Amino acid sequence: MTRRTRGRQARAKLDQGTRARKAGPPFIILTGLSGSGKSQAIRALEDLGYFCVDNLPTTLIPTLAKLSLRAGGDIEKVALVVDVREGNFLSSFPKVFRRLRKMPRLNPVLIFLEADTPALVRRFSETRRPHPLAPGRSVREGIRDERARLNAIRETADEIIDTSDMTVHELRQFFTGLSRDRARAPLVITLLSFGYKHGVPVDADLVFDVRCLPNPHFVTTLRRRTGRDRAVVDFMEREASTREFIDRLAEYLRYVVPHYVAEGKSYLTIGIGCTGGRHRSVMIAERLRKDLAGIGGVRLRVRHRDITQ
Repeated sequence: MTRRTRGRQARAKLDQGTRARKAGPPFIILTGLSGSGKSQAIRALEDLGYFCVDNLPTTLIPTLAKLSLRAGGDIEKVALVVDVREGNFLSSFPKVFRRLRKMPRLNPVLIFLEADTPALVRRFSETRRPHPLAPGRSVREGIRDERARLNAIRETADEIIDTSDMTVHELRQFFTGLSRDRARAPLVITLLSFGYKHGVPVDADLVFDVRCLPNPHFVTTLRRRTGRDRAVVDFMEREASTREFIDRLAEYLRYVVPHYVAEGKSYLTIGIGCTGGRHRSVMIAERLRKDLAGIGGVRLRVRHRDITQ
């Protein structure tokens, strides 16, 4: 039975729908109206480890399905996009999909993406792309024609997703929720210490400046040491400003990191910078590794870029 879902409610409902079908990873087929978000959806699934194919000829779908069922094969989780860009799609897809549903062990899931006409017109206007069914005509005429042609396929879909009110990020988050393997792929957080005089790391997602803290460099006995040494740690922790800074920064990260996990982000680099990258930034990065260790769904690692400079 077809399920029609909209906006933020869609992810949970689709999870329930796929669980009711055959065991094993879904063989996901994305189709629907042009401009409804199929490209964003397939990119999200690719990030989750799906073998993805965009605009696959309809007649080749059963071949790909058979490859995915081979024991020990490289292709297991599959997602593909088929739509009106392929000339034989409208005439051959219904028969092909019925064939897929009869294949033992295959778990085909047909997802139809759509949006209301004002949303589609706006998207085509923003991207300046021509509608595939409207050469020499208005976008509205192409949308109306495409709706009529796809109506029969729409009625056979397992899920109909209305993306009218969904942002690009919400659409990606929705398809991230399709993967049951998501919990097996934690968010990898790199705590990266660095020195500002050597340049800010270009791959840092978040950057925190710790040059406001007491500087061990100006203590003769500590100058040649690093933030890993007990003497440097003791020097810094004696100052109330250091302890408060660490507590506040750790509290902020404990709040924000779970949101990155929920968003489905795979990697997060947190830059911690001091002047030279040997003392304060190193000490803070090492301390944060301990303070953030209890956050679920993440794997922490520390890298000191400039500790030997």
